Amino acid sequence: MSPQDLDTAPAPSPPSARGPGAAGRAAPPRTGRGRAWLVPALAFVVTLLLGVAGIGTHERLANGGYTASGTESERANRLLADRFGGGSPDLVLLVRAEGGVDTASARAEGRRLTLRLARAPGVGGVRSYWSGGAAGTDPALRSEDGTRALVTADLTGADRDAARTAEALVPELTGRHGALRVQATGPAWVSVEAGRVSQHDLVRAEVVAAPLTLLILVLALRSLVAALVPLVIGVVAVVGTIALLRLLSHAMPVSVFAMNLTTALGFGLAVDYGLFLVTRYREELRTGKPVAVAVERTARRAGHTVAVSACTVALSMSALLVLPLPFLRSMACAGIAVALLAAATAGLLVPPVLNLLGTRVDRWDPLAVLRGWRRSGPGAPRADSPAWRTVARVVTRRPVYYGGGCALVLLLVASPFAHVHFGLSDERVLPAHTEAHRTSQAIREGFTSRAERNLTVVLPDVDAVRDRAALSAFARRVAALPSVARHGGVLTSAGGAPRPWVSAEGAPATAARGDRVRVAAPPGPGAVLTVTGPEDPQSRAGRDLVKRLRSLPAPGERLVTGRAAHLADTQDAVRGRLPLAAGIVAVTTWAMLFLLTGSVLLPVKALVIGALSLGTSFGLMVHVFQDGHLRRAVGEFTVTGTLDMTMPLLMFVIAFGLAIDYEIFLLSRVKEHHALTGDNRQAVVEGVARTGRLVTTGALAVAVVTGALATSGVTLLKLLGTGLAVAVLVDAVLVRGVLVPACLTLAGRANWWTPAPLARAHAWISARTGLDESR
Repeated sequence: MSPQDLDTAPAPSPPSARGPGAAGRAAPPRTGRGRAWLVPALAFVVTLLLGVAGIGTHERLANGGYTASGTESERANRLLADRFGGGSPDLVLLVRAEGGVDTASARAEGRRLTLRLARAPGVGGVRSYWSGGAAGTDPALRSEDGTRALVTADLTGADRDAARTAEALVPELTGRHGALRVQATGPAWVSVEAGRVSQHDLVRAEVVAAPLTLLILVLALRSLVAALVPLVIGVVAVVGTIALLRLLSHAMPVSVFAMNLTTALGFGLAVDYGLFLVTRYREELRTGKPVAVAVERTARRAGHTVAVSACTVALSMSALLVLPLPFLRSMACAGIAVALLAAATAGLLVPPVLNLLGTRVDRWDPLAVLRGWRRSGPGAPRADSPAWRTVARVVTRRPVYYGGGCALVLLLVASPFAHVHFGLSDERVLPAHTEAHRTSQAIREGFTSRAERNLTVVLPDVDAVRDRAALSAFARRVAALPSVARHGGVLTSAGGAPRPWVSAEGAPATAARGDRVRVAAPPGPGAVLTVTGPEDPQSRAGRDLVKRLRSLPAPGERLVTGRAAHLADTQDAVRGRLPLAAGIVAVTTWAMLFLLTGSVLLPVKALVIGALSLGTSFGLMVHVFQDGHLRRAVGEFTVTGTLDMTMPLLMFVIAFGLAIDYEIFLLSRVKEHHALTGDNRQAVVEGVARTGRLVTTGALAVAVVTGALATSGVTLLKLLGTGLAVAVLVDAVLVRGVLVPACLTLAGRANWWTPAPLARAHAWISARTGLDESR
């Protein structure tokens, strides 16, 4: 039969070993060529509509959500904002004055700037150095050298609303104002700048990654037509997910970085799934099968594997939904959506496309002349890899030697993670040239009493008159704490704002000054004590101070908030939910791999080796981003001495999902050959030989896509991109090429052992889902 005949040959129905009833239950997808063009045409129209629906998604996203919700510190913040009119400011203006902030011209311009900000739409309250008299009312808002002062504002609405207000106000307020020069920072302005930088980085990453990914696919598949199939999957999945993110943003906060994750993970999975399907299709053609039969067998065998892989990735990402961090939950939603859409596109769109292409899937190799290579027929290049076959044979001859050596190397690289120090992200994740970063750095250098160092104790039920003695005694106990005595003092305000806040009419609060305690007492219940804590609020000293404040006897209910309190509460919340999240990953991964292989041991082995593989990325994160080594290799960023605690969690579920992805590809081929031959070692060699090039090519393409994030100016994206690129490359080369074959060889017949009840359950499920057709 000639290659041309393959396009027109009828599609015979392969016999089913299970009989007609079973075949009817697990009917293959319709892949006849008569209507194959309908599915690609419909997919094109749907993708176009989703693309239109996704326009403007980026404007609906916001930065933030890195701290746990439902905690004591969050409740204290709400009380500060609702009852006391204060809280952590959303916008901070750094004002430089020629000749000093106490000159007559500086005071006049400062008051005008303060009132202008207070009267702006979306501003709830303003605190300013110039709000209460000629000399100012709060020395904490004046720099040590007297040349700079601060104006802070609370903005109304959710984080996204505050960011929009800041985006409108900052261009008007910053710059020159007479004798003053104004710069801006604060969470709302950081959110604006993070969105701009991430959007710019997203475009740059796509421009860099797309041609490199296409080149890798062309080199691997030796056909431009075949190389475009994975990219089509990626485009449909990413466009669809972006439209879903826009819809989701109406129901919950969605991180501005969700689009970066969508693009990286979407194209990464698309490359894996596209490579797997195209490679399997070519194998079927090589055996002489007609196009329709080759497509049908590809959809049955490789399609089921892709479905199991996508479900495993999505279930792994779903573990983040149980953690009380909005940032992780929005990233989980993006990951789940893009994984399932990539699999749906691969399963529904690729078979009709392959039917339309027929043997033309091997055409247009732009590098054939450079190789000096001539095709011998359809399905070229060969399915297996001689190099990986040789590696597998060497490893399986001495599995203890090579497997043990590989495990030791992974443990050594992972060892820096033993001294990890977690923290919370701030404006330092932005490039050093951004205004928010530069302004915050200037505040750190010029102001000894910074807002980030403060811990605020909220006493909502205290009556300023009735409980004055108890309040004073509590303030003295707070002031007597070692950390407070060493690092700062206490500010008390009863029944109103903890500091002199300015209303839209410009009327400041009044305060009576004391030596260590300053008391403001307008009518109403409640008190706020502000404690200046350690220089580094994310240090152990900061967390210890939070514990001491929460353990002190207080006159009524006591709530503690501040940066150190947010970190302590977030760590406690994550620790409380982490066992549940880990359990979800472990149980769902074991279940999916059991359904695929029918083995009890293989899923357990995959979980252990997957965790060991990811240790290398965690060790690298600490060595580079916490300790500041190898900065030239990844690009400039600000070393803070901490890692944002969301990053290891996010990277774990993504990288673990990709690692299990490659494990599924390998085990499906090992299982298939073991079922044919019964020879465990030969099945391992054959599985590695037939998936080695596929896995390494996919990992290289994924590393390019995710590694493009490492070019970002945002440290979080740089860290995520670097960690994922390292994780997939280490997993594809060392783990799948050496450690997994060694473990499979050592386990021998135990790989395939299953208790009789589970074996019967597996057979029953497989018979009704068609999973046994994939073997």
